[in-house]
Amino acid sequence: MKDSRRSPLRDAGTDIDTARHVPQTPQSMSPSYQLAFADEDFLAKDELRPVRLQLELLKYEMLMDEHSINSTVVLFGGARIPSPEEKHTARTKTLADLSHFYEEARIFAQLMTEKSLKTENRDWVIATGGGPGVMEAGNKGADEAGGVSIGLNIVLPHEQAPNLFVTPDLAFNFHYFAIRKMHFLMRARAVCVFPGGFGTLDELFEALTLIQTGRMRPVPFLLFGSEFWQTIINWDALSEAGTISAEDLELFRFVDSAQEAVDIIDAWEPQPRRGEIPGR
Repeated sequence: MKDSRRSPLRDAGTDIDTARHVPQTPQSMSPSYQLAFADEDFLAKDELRPVRLQLELLKYEMLMDEHSINSTVVLFGGARIPSPEEKHTARTKTLADLSHFYEEARIFAQLMTEKSLKTENRDWVIATGGGPGVMEAGNKGADEAGGVSIGLNIVLPHEQAPNLFVTPDLAFNFHYFAIRKMHFLMRARAVCVFPGGFGTLDELFEALTLIQTGRMRPVPFLLFGSEFWQTIINWDALSEAGTISAEDLELFRFVDSAQEAVDIIDAWEPQPRRGEIPGR
């Protein structure tokens, strides 16, 4: 078998396998004898946090490259929003009423995946948090369209597995919220935010801040559910108070349907990063 590696040196995987088969002696069974990069207890030490951060950034970046994914359409939204068929299980009437956004997320992801398939699923690939609710709807729509989609899960105190519509080879799991957020936005060509709670609001404002401060190029930034978003956040009050500028309110758009969102994305003209922050 031809060795495709450029290096003439023995590779790490071979040494890991060899080390598993050395004679069992007090010395070889000692934790100190384990190869450092194959020692889970060592890698989990507090002092190795910088290495773990780098590993989480690098592993999923390499996997995205292996799958030739150039750009994504990011869907943020509530894990508690049920499908219309399950809205009777919602714990509040408001959640039940928001169930139609599950369907809008599914249809939107389906439409965007049909667009993505024209690029062999390299651009406009749906990316969600990989969980239930709106996230499930996004992955489901992509699956129904016959395309791939990404799920960026994170380890939580309660047991959580990726929803069953995430493409298995693109189901990722994170320890660090910060690195997960980076992966959401590193390839983002559009950001779509559906009704949600603390996590959704966190993702919404962090992404908006990056665009506001010129750290990220403007992309179509769409808030699904104009009534919801204008009820829970007094956007004009922020502008009138001077804590943001009136121009900052132009960084995003309210939409209420999947087709409306697709039309805005299709008509989008690329814009440069901000060179200065208005009102500062």
